[in-house]
Amino acid sequence: MNIIPPADSASEPRPTKRVLSSTLVVIFIILAFALGYLSAQPVKKEIKGNSQVTGTHLPAPAYLTKDIDFQLFWQVWDYVHRNAFGRPLTDTKLFYGALAGMVAGLEDPYSIFMNPELAQEFNNELEGTFDGIGAEIGIRNNKLVIVAPLASTPADRAGLKAGDRIVAIDGIDTSGMAVDYAVSLIRGQRGTPVKLIVLSNGDTEPKEITIVRDKITIQTVQSELKKTANGQTVAYIKVVHFSQDTDQKFRAAWQQLKARGAGTIILDLRNNPGGFLDQAIALASHWVEQDVVVKEKMPEQDYQDYISVGPGDLSDIPTVVLVNGGSASASEIVTGALQDWQLATIVGEKTFGKGSVQDLQEFSDGSAVKLTIAKWFTPKERSIDLTGLIPDIEVVRTREDIEADRDPQLDRAMELLQESD
Repeated sequence: MNIIPPADSASEPRPTKRVLSSTLVVIFIILAFALGYLSAQPVKKEIKGNSQVTGTHLPAPAYLTKDIDFQLFWQVWDYVHRNAFGRPLTDTKLFYGALAGMVAGLEDPYSIFMNPELAQEFNNELEGTFDGIGAEIGIRNNKLVIVAPLASTPADRAGLKAGDRIVAIDGIDTSGMAVDYAVSLIRGQRGTPVKLIVLSNGDTEPKEITIVRDKITIQTVQSELKKTANGQTVAYIKVVHFSQDTDQKFRAAWQQLKARGAGTIILDLRNNPGGFLDQAIALASHWVEQDVVVKEKMPEQDYQDYISVGPGDLSDIPTVVLVNGGSASASEIVTGALQDWQLATIVGEKTFGKGSVQDLQEFSDGSAVKLTIAKWFTPKERSIDLTGLIPDIEVVRTREDIEADRDPQLDRAMELLQESD
């Protein structure tokens, strides 16, 4: 059986639709096999593929021919073309919408199809430069929430906090809204405003916040020298995001602060939403010498261990890691590894709990699919997903603390390092 538009349909699709329909089938087949066959490589896994989507008359797999009548797709396509009112239609827009709907059918908030424009924005974000408000968003308990506002961005300056629920975007209710659509509404040209209705943790009434979009350039590693009350020198290193050069920048920051006398470390992963797996492993490997950093579990397969790449140069350095509800994904991988191997004291609040693995598959037209293919576990096989990680020492930083420029979490970390002297 060939899955192609029916030749006797009431309104025969143009040749371009035939090619598009076959492309749709190819992608559907690729995704159908993805859960079982995609290889496990670095995070986000944000693996960059170079797959070519081609072919026009591919035989349908047996399970598809039994369960799916693809005539329905063309009936709906034809009906929409002939009857849709009020919006200009393009085949491309409908086609990408169909692909997005297919992936949305997985009902997984982290699996999305991205058209070429969204895929480019996603890559720009990974590289650390994009236009927007500077906040990672996600789905938690079927609600659209702030995962992490990035430091010194419009979102941060507007007071958005990890866990804040986004009720509406420019008057559009977010109930049931997909993450990719929400991102497309929030993103926009720098200098333009976006109006959010936000319900913060602990509040009973939502509030309206207008944020002016700006160019967001993520400085992935920030560092400074700090002194404890007894004069001990501390290297404070904040990792904002796990980009392609994060470990390189971390190494440089540590070497500079070490040369200035630092003998202990505060690693600040608060509001770090994640990033590339290989960078998380590389960072954790400064403490974990030869052991497992993280475990990956795919359906019906054994754990795959990701081992430290070394050098373990910080394994004897007293270290405190700061986390909060905005610490997610790759941040939780680093935190879990250092906590399991007792190489650092974890201070702050429970982490976000994003322990699923996404594979990024790019296609020849510039579109991409980000698909959940596995789950992460700590070296001791603790689950990260949904539960998050509990700090060794829980310290809450309230909204009042932030507004008053107080940081009890950092203060506690400094006290611990002073006591370790």
